Amino acid sequence: MRPDDRHPRRPPPADVTVLALDIGGTKLAAGVVTGDGRVLSREVIPSHANEGPWSMIDRLVDLGRRMIDESGVSPSRIAGTGIACGGPLDPETGIILSPPNLPGWDRIPLVDAVTERLGLPAAVENDATAGALAEWWFGAGRSHGVNDLVYLTISTGIGGGLVLDGRLYRGVAGNAGELGHLTVVYDGRPCGCGRRGCLEAYASGTNIARRAREAIAAGEASTLAERPAITSKDVAEQALAGDPLAGRIWDETMAMLGSGVANILDVFNPALVVLGGGVTRSGDQLLVPVREAGLRQAMEPARRSGEVVLTELGPIHDVMSAAVVAFDRLPMPAALEETPA
Repeated sequence: MRPDDRHPRRPPPADVTVLALDIGGTKLAAGVVTGDGRVLSREVIPSHANEGPWSMIDRLVDLGRRMIDESGVSPSRIAGTGIACGGPLDPETGIILSPPNLPGWDRIPLVDAVTERLGLPAAVENDATAGALAEWWFGAGRSHGVNDLVYLTISTGIGGGLVLDGRLYRGVAGNAGELGHLTVVYDGRPCGCGRRGCLEAYASGTNIARRAREAIAAGEASTLAERPAITSKDVAEQALAGDPLAGRIWDETMAMLGSGVANILDVFNPALVVLGGGVTRSGDQLLVPVREAGLRQAMEPARRSGEVVLTELGPIHDVMSAAVVAFDRLPMPAALEETPA
């Protein structure tokens, strides 16, 4: 039975604890999380992705050990390790398959490496797929009481996860939901995936900043030129402050994200599109134009039945996403297993 052929287990009892590890192109996060969604410890460190996979894995495992110590939970009570990582990847074998934002991660046996180092069972899932499940169990999906949602994460890259008809949808190869690679300009900017014109090539945090730097290098005036290293946060702040170049870049980005959301509403007809990731920390500055454009462009009845919201998990979304991988994919202690409905 493929993972997408079954309904995910609901979260386990409150006293089950797991180690959560999140791997991104910009940051690594680790924490200890309980079955009722309490984060007992959490820390974030820079990825230093240029150092390559094995250095990153060793640093993340060390961080995970430290988070177990800080949680106050005995290591013997940690039921397993959930890992959220950017794709593409094979969740069944635990192998990472050359993600665009993780240079050198070519067929890296991540689950085996983490299991060997920690002595705990482990499982990995695409971070946005895991994010959709976390949002359904513990975030906006729970508060809105829905069984259909699409999670769109806008960060170093752009990814997506799908909960459809009350189940997590992974696709045949476990990589469904690569929404950052929807084409928004058919012959547009090159993307790290090898194609051109992807949503990620324009609207990820990395590429928002890159587009601003390119415009300045081409001679456009901007207060951003005074920044030693421009980030997407800088672009958002200066757009709000009235900088013309930053405002243009931001408005173009919101238009593209809005178009992407309209496509999501039309294709999947979800009750919710949940926006998360570091770029969404700009709050209503992002949500309002993206929601307005997405709902305006979507067709009826998807427009009328859908809503666009921000994640309700906030900064702990990283470890919550990784934790649900363990809750969903790994056997929980026999005494604490849920009784099937």
